[in-house]
Amino acid sequence: MRSELKKLLGIAPTSLFGTANENNRVVWLEKTLKKIPAGSRLLDAGAGEQQFKKFCTHLKYVSQDFAQYKPEEKKEGLQMEKWDYSGLDIVSDIASIPEPEKSFDAILCTEVFEHIVNPIEAIKEFARLLKHGGHAIITAPFCRLTHFAPYHFYSGFNKYFYEKCFKDFGFEILEMTPNGNYFEYIAQELQRLPAIVTKHSKYIVREYDQKIISASIQLLEKISAKEKDSSELLNYGWHLLAKKI
Repeated sequence: MRSELKKLLGIAPTSLFGTANENNRVVWLEKTLKKIPAGSRLLDAGAGEQQFKKFCTHLKYVSQDFAQYKPEEKKEGLQMEKWDYSGLDIVSDIASIPEPEKSFDAILCTEVFEHIVNPIEAIKEFARLLKHGGHAIITAPFCRLTHFAPYHFYSGFNKYFYEKCFKDFGFEILEMTPNGNYFEYIAQELQRLPAIVTKHSKYIVREYDQKIISASIQLLEKISAKEKDSSELLNYGWHLLAKKI
């Protein structure tokens, strides 16, 4: 055991395992947005800096956000250095968007639910705004560290939240895909462990410690290659495509 551990600790920290969270989500969103017919009117709810507008050039894109987050006002948790709300079409509460009923063919809402005090009210509003047959494209974390404080109210959402709440408001779930799995999530946290230690501990991460972290990440990658349904326990987040019926 000691010889095997020594061998592992000698491996350079080269693995990127556990770093695909955002990339997986972006790839899925681009693919899913392409499925929305050209000319459809789409609402990007909680659009922030409108990073996915580039995938909506074939659509009539409308952005909305409450536009109150100011990263300079809070230092707790993970914060953005700056945040730009310029260019928004609508500034409003996400549960009360000043648009008529059935005025959108699709609604995009990505990584927003954890920042809403009452996310079920947002789903109700989406149901009001969507035409029959319209689509909701949703992502939110399964588990997430504190970020965008003080507007972070939930650490994440399980698939059962979507199955219950979207059905209650007249949606049919067409696709619900996990982003990552248990082993990838643990690797993600190990990848950023040195940075978290530096900020939240007086402990100094040594080269030996970094080798242990690197070896652990590589072990998780090997385990993940043979994993079975571990995403039901933990993952980065669920990707949801639902239709208003």
